[in-house]
Amino acid sequence: MSKDDARPHRGVLAALARLTGRLGKGLPAVGQTPYDEVWRENKWRLLRFRATRPAAERWRTPILLVPSLINRWYILDLRPGKSFAEYLVNAGHDVYVIDWGTPTAEDRFVSFDDVCQGYLGRAVRKVAAASPDGVAHLLGYCLGGTLAAIHTAANPTHVASLVALAAPIDFAHGGTLAQWTRSPGFDVGALVDGFGNVPWPLMQASFQMLKPTLNLVKLVSLVDRAWDDEFLDGFLATERWGNDNVSFPGECYRRYIQELYQDNRFAAGTMRLAGRPARLDAIDCPVLAVTFEHDHIVPVASAAALLAQVSSPDHAQLHLSGGHVGAVVSRKAASTLWPQLSRWWATRDTDAARGLGEDDHPAAEPETSAPS
Repeated sequence: MSKDDARPHRGVLAALARLTGRLGKGLPAVGQTPYDEVWRENKWRLLRFRATRPAAERWRTPILLVPSLINRWYILDLRPGKSFAEYLVNAGHDVYVIDWGTPTAEDRFVSFDDVCQGYLGRAVRKVAAASPDGVAHLLGYCLGGTLAAIHTAANPTHVASLVALAAPIDFAHGGTLAQWTRSPGFDVGALVDGFGNVPWPLMQASFQMLKPTLNLVKLVSLVDRAWDDEFLDGFLATERWGNDNVSFPGECYRRYIQELYQDNRFAAGTMRLAGRPARLDAIDCPVLAVTFEHDHIVPVASAAALLAQVSSPDHAQLHLSGGHVGAVVSRKAASTLWPQLSRWWATRDTDAARGLGEDDHPAAEPETSAPS
């Protein structure tokens, strides 16, 4: 081998040595924006973020972030400078997030109604109680957006606006995942009866099968950019989140698959939540559907279908480049997605609560008794 032939190999070896040293320092910290726990029930918690610097404006209506049921909430608060929650609170918004927690064997009988009507409903009411107007902006990410839309359709009273961020709505256009769940060999009843809660490694494997070469692509990018500490911190934080998933409560999963993926009831107008109709045309608050061009998990057609049936005249689609996760947490998101969402909420605020001192800021509803 000539010296010229050896140079690329030496570069790769140097990159691998640097990566080894970086990984030896441990994974980067995540979820670092300060917060207060304002409610806890069973495994889930409601968290309220605190700003890390004074905001020029303070907005009147609080925002509730609803992450996917099977992913950790801190994807929305990944790292300082790469945190959607940090960005919003520093822009003057009052921001809350649901931490769904980790279900255990006793949660196999937690139902879809328990989650979407009970848990999410209580979170909405707690956050709305912090608003002078008794309402809250609702943003749901991925499956969290599906839950937020269904809840709003059945319970519109306390929802000031709805943002569905890469959220599947019409499962007839659900892509490969929808095709798998409708195949004759997929027996959701046997899966739930056998496992109880659906194990997260099984679900993670199905997502990885959507793009089988993705891990190889990641590895190549990692070696190519081993010199970039900022990239490494962001990459490793995202990978930490991507491998820190939770199992799906069994009975909730059974209905999720049967009524949404297989029967497509929400888009068809036949969905019911805790006995109430959950129809898209009942949503009359401002609605924004955020879609991503290269989202291989939630196709654009599935997410954008939200807008075709809502009755609100104030509805729009924000379509951006990027993928399902990267477009939400990338460096570019801080100059595209995040400010656009902040402005969208600000222009729909009932009033800009400027100049409020901390003592005057609406507090979360005090809770001293059993959950309502």
